[in-house]
Amino acid sequence: MLRIMLKVGLTGGIGSGKSEVSRLLAARGAVVIDADKIAREVVEPGTAGLAHVVGVFGAGVLHEDGSLNRERLGSIVFADSERLASLNAIVHPLVGARVAELQEQTDDDAIMVYDVPLLAENNLAPMYDVVVVVDASDEVRLARLVGLRGMNEGDARARFAAQATRENRLKIADIVVPNEGSLKDLQVQVDEVWAELTARATP
Repeated sequence: MLRIMLKVGLTGGIGSGKSEVSRLLAARGAVVIDADKIAREVVEPGTAGLAHVVGVFGAGVLHEDGSLNRERLGSIVFADSERLASLNAIVHPLVGARVAELQEQTDDDAIMVYDVPLLAENNLAPMYDVVVVVDASDEVRLARLVGLRGMNEGDARARFAAQATRENRLKIADIVVPNEGSLKDLQVQVDEVWAELTARATP
């Protein structure tokens, strides 16, 4: 019987630096399950997931090579909550099934970190022993998305609007990781988080 020592839900708004925290936790020994990565895998060319997406949204959401055009699909769903719900209804069950497979392959006594962008939105906090929220102001996140990712401001704000508010994310947090400074600052924060998670996991 698989015994996971500690199940940690990791979340944060787009542009908060959640993926960097995830990477740093993995480097410290966490087993990380990345919901975004899995969500990409389940709609790769040739999958039933991609066929279902095309059936609902049309072939216009594909690149010429048959792969999913995420930018085009994103511009559709993040401007329309009903369309977003339709996409989630396709992708979320596939992601859940894949996560279950990965859990079965994991060593006993792992500290498992589930990197879940929509943890707050989907009311998933009760699934985890600890919820870690990576936090940055909307202004800082917007500057990162526009300056570092090249996203236009309108698209960035649409993504914000489709996600939980900063306040709602913080309400579900057991541990908050402030991330408005340097990478070195963040590394110090993650060291502290890892120490706390290790302490919580110790019988």
